[in-house]
Amino acid sequence: MAAESGAGPARPAGLVAAAVSVWGKVVWYFEGMLGADAYRKYLEHHERTHPGHAPLTERQFWREKMDWEDKNPQGRCC
Repeated sequence: MAAESGAGPARPAGLVAAAVSVWGKVVWYFEGMLGADAYRKYLEHHERTHPGHAPLTERQFWREKMDWEDKNPQGRCC
């Protein structure tokens, strides 16, 4: 019986860790699908290709991205 009580607490912690992992993957998928991760990708690209230069602020990035999309319409849902 002592072995059962020792195994009990590990299960909820394992389930919580699994749920957090799954939730993180769901959030990652939807951010990618909706384009919400675009600024993060821009920062990663900027760091690789333009070291030493300041990147756009997030606000500047989204403004330029929306302006570009308005001037260059492509097939998208909205």
